[in-house]
Amino acid sequence: MDTKYTEGIGRRKSAIARVRLTEAKENSVMVNDIPAEDYFSSEEYVAIAEEPLHHSDVTKTFAVSVHVRGGGMRAQADSVRLGIARALVAIQDTLRTPLKTEGYLKRDPRIKERKKPGLKKARKAPQWSKR
Repeated sequence: MDTKYTEGIGRRKSAIARVRLTEAKENSVMVNDIPAEDYFSSEEYVAIAEEPLHHSDVTKTFAVSVHVRGGGMRAQADSVRLGIARALVAIQDTLRTPLKTEGYLKRDPRIKERKKPGLKKARKAPQWSKR
């Protein structure tokens, strides 16, 4: 049996989330085959990940399946949020404006800066002494 789904990709820092939305009787979010409430360490991250489902006027209910890797918990939650928002726009184009005004379709471009030679970190220089 081939189930029909809509896919969205979300990225944040080094976290990448592949989100699949399938129509269902009630909303459910599974992250790496674990319920989102159990996968994310705090309720704040669960709320961040599910924001597009609650803030948009979606008439349908979806079973959300997410495969996420890389980054920390916050970056993963943000990447899931972006992936869900992109998939919702692919399903229902009229959701683009409300999701965009909330900022759910904006990819956060900030990533870790690389370490430079001669420095301790990306910008931190070794202590300087005159003699």
